[in-house]
Amino acid sequence: MAIVHQHDKRSGITYAYESISHWDSEQSLDGKLFVQFVALIYISCIKQAMQKNNLFGTYTLQGLLDQLDVIECFGRPGKNLRVGEITKKQQELYTTLGVDPPSSL
Repeated sequence: MAIVHQHDKRSGITYAYESISHWDSEQSLDGKLFVQFVALIYISCIKQAMQKNNLFGTYTLQGLLDQLDVIECFGRPGKNLRVGEITKKQQELYTTLGVDPPSSL
């Protein structure tokens, strides 16, 4: 909870009241825990694919994610998403991991 101060310019009175943030709710916490759980599943799958394809000799998990993180995606309301340029190395990493690379511009 937070104390919110609101000043009425006409009357010169400052009102103070408690505001309950939506982010503090139990439902929001459950959502955050679910996202963390799904992220752990993804990380586990990526680690397994890296071990299967002997990528730990070349990359750390963070290093591999950093290589793929620089791919940009552009979106506009009502339009399809467009993916920025993907390097040959990034395409090879996607293929090695058994994932179809996103289509380029």
